[in-house]
Amino acid sequence: MLPAALRRWLRRPKRSDPRLLSQFFFADERVTQVVAEINGLDAELDPQQYLVLLNQLHLSQAHLLAVLEQIMEECIPTQRHSRDYLVKFPEELLVDNLGNHMLFAAECLLAGTFLEVEEADRAQLRPQARKLLCSLELVRTVLREQSLSQPGSYPEPVQAALVQFDQLFAEFELSYVSSLVAVKSPEEIYRQQEIIVLFCETVERALRLGYLTQEMIDGYEPLLMFTIPRLAIISGLLIYPEGPLSLEQSPEQMSRVFSPFYNLLKKIRDLLRVLSVEELCLLERSLCTAEPEDHGGPTTTPAWGAAVPRADPTAPWGLLEVPCSPPPPHTCTTLLGPPGSVDDPGTDWRWGPQPPGSSPGTELNATGAHCSELRSHYSSTKDMLHTLFVCISGVADQLQTNFASDLRSILKTVFKIVTSQAEPSEEPSASQEENGDPCVTDAPRVADCPLCSSPAEAAGLWRAGARRLPEWVPDSTCSQCSACSSPFTLLRRRHHCRSCGKIFCARCSPHTAALPHYGQPKPVRVCTHCYATHLPPAPRRDCSR
Repeated sequence: MLPAALRRWLRRPKRSDPRLLSQFFFADERVTQVVAEINGLDAELDPQQYLVLLNQLHLSQAHLLAVLEQIMEECIPTQRHSRDYLVKFPEELLVDNLGNHMLFAAECLLAGTFLEVEEADRAQLRPQARKLLCSLELVRTVLREQSLSQPGSYPEPVQAALVQFDQLFAEFELSYVSSLVAVKSPEEIYRQQEIIVLFCETVERALRLGYLTQEMIDGYEPLLMFTIPRLAIISGLLIYPEGPLSLEQSPEQMSRVFSPFYNLLKKIRDLLRVLSVEELCLLERSLCTAEPEDHGGPTTTPAWGAAVPRADPTAPWGLLEVPCSPPPPHTCTTLLGPPGSVDDPGTDWRWGPQPPGSSPGTELNATGAHCSELRSHYSSTKDMLHTLFVCISGVADQLQTNFASDLRSILKTVFKIVTSQAEPSEEPSASQEENGDPCVTDAPRVADCPLCSSPAEAAGLWRAGARRLPEWVPDSTCSQCSACSSPFTLLRRRHHCRSCGKIFCARCSPHTAALPHYGQPKPVRVCTHCYATHLPPAPRRDCSR
């Protein structure tokens, strides 16, 4: 006993030592000291002191876990257990002291004093809690010994103990939280990611049409928390009808965020199909300003119900109650707008405007009787737009209250994607300065551009009859944008430039232009580099978005 105590005293690290093992030694010593004081105190005789010591224990344990987390990041950064399961947890549980709460719950489970979970769940959690606490004691022991011998290194036994503790902690955390609250399934997580994609596409379209500005997004304008979900409902029902708001699927197949409004969304979709492009634009602008725009005409009560909430979760606003049977899908005349005003004709995405043949700017020839019937329920266009405004706003605003955690998570991801990223400025070329085109003055340069490497070939493309297509880069061979080098993900998708054949992200290929030298008389997607450098000015100005 004496040699061990003497060795501990002689090799004791200094408090000023910045190494993590030295910091762990004093954090562990503090926890041991507080536990000894609690064990030697009679809580009934001095309850106030007991509460003080208990609070000190929680603080010292939190500090110990924080140092232990830093040690694992330094010692076993590539061997740590995946924490991807955290996306399943409700946002309110993802707090800084979650790890401390896990260990406290494990101790209570072993002591039999934990009442938050059912008995069946407790029986399954106790073995995991026992293994976790035993592993923690082993980690504390080996780290203490290492801090007294060589506090600057992590030998194999130390690494093995840390890997085991990290795995047991992750398994217990997932099992414990799953027994307390409902966690998201992989299917629900995927549906939420689809909603994130829809919101991003909605923001891109709103920027293109002038409903929003990049300054509003970069400044995190509070009004956007309401505007983006409202516009996304229109985009999901009208522009991307095969996306996450597809009404061809059952409510059970939709995300739980929108499934309670399934019936109401159907009726909103039917009314949206009746609108002309001017009426749709007016509705979207009113949704952006949070107030219905007044364009003349008396105000009357909508014929399909009062604009007040209702307790029915499937149709919470009690609107659009059609007295006759619902119409079959795709039977109304729809006018979505001129090319590029509603959807990008070059977007490489499986949703796309539907049905086939109903590209933006094309009227769907159908029976006008049903459209007239829908409009006949209102005394004026203003009444119809007001009803749509109330319905869409009602659905979107209820997301703020009924699914606040999910909506916060979705919007947080959306803003990370759509906010401006700091990029190094580049000197504009002489041709750009002469043209004075503000859309292309910051055109990114593209490495190995086939048109730049062969100026004679690029010039020959402008001559009539030149039909040789560029080399098409396969999707599988490109993992990042050819201009900004941003890696492609589920949200940052691949887009081919029809001029040079390379692959870009949406930010680096936002233009469309006709390419008659390739046999493309209609506008197609081109990258900013080709748009600014290799295309003649006339087609650019006529066809850019």
